[in-house]
Amino acid sequence: MRVLRAYPTLLRVGFAGAVAYRAEMLVWMLTMTMPLVSLALWSAVAATAPVGRFGQREFVGYFLATVVVRQLTGSWVVWELIQEIKSGALATRLLKPIHPLVVYSADNIAAIPLRTVLAVPMMIIAMASGAGQLPREPLAVAALLLSLSGAWLITFFVMTAIGTLSFFMESSYSIFEIWLACFMLLSGYLLPLELFPEWVRATTYGLPFRYMLSFPVEILLGLAGPAEIARGLVVQWIYCLASGLVALVVWRAGLRRFGAFGG
Repeated sequence: MRVLRAYPTLLRVGFAGAVAYRAEMLVWMLTMTMPLVSLALWSAVAATAPVGRFGQREFVGYFLATVVVRQLTGSWVVWELIQEIKSGALATRLLKPIHPLVVYSADNIAAIPLRTVLAVPMMIIAMASGAGQLPREPLAVAALLLSLSGAWLITFFVMTAIGTLSFFMESSYSIFEIWLACFMLLSGYLLPLELFPEWVRATTYGLPFRYMLSFPVEILLGLAGPAEIARGLVVQWIYCLASGLVALVVWRAGLRRFGAFGG
């Protein structure tokens, strides 16, 4: 109850911080526009002939929707954790009555309105291209919101777990870079997953990366049917629970090490 009462205030503080450091926020937002490069490349390929069911118009809609979903579900907590663990600044957070992960989550969520400023125009362009249609049925809208929430939670918990590994090593940046490379290849960030060979696509459906990006994009553009959406939501939220559990286990183990060394 204390956390619930404090959370609106944490969101206001986080939003104020995002506005105060809007230049840094803009730079961070622009680092998430790699799909626009992919759009240029695949549009050139599709100029001669469609790639699967993707022509130039479909590629425009897909990659712009990818930027939108990435903006709405991204998290930078891994960088904050690594920096604060290395500098010892985390000790100050631990003295406060609110759990540090709650504060980190509020800071990340509070920046979503600013990221929406970039996302909305891209979504308008994507829909104007005729590549897809926004969900209108209540169940479809609810599924989209659930998938976006699930994608954000998986991203946040995975980033937390990786950042917390800095309790045990000099820096977990290298692990994050490996994870990021896998994400770019297997989430639909650089190309639609359905363009992969069948065995690769089947593998991606069992990995968490799809549910961090491609799955919400498919719902947003109306590319997934009701049965596929239902299965996807079940898998996605299983990953939410699993990644949350892993993040908390690593966090608690790391805090014991942090305290043992006088952090």
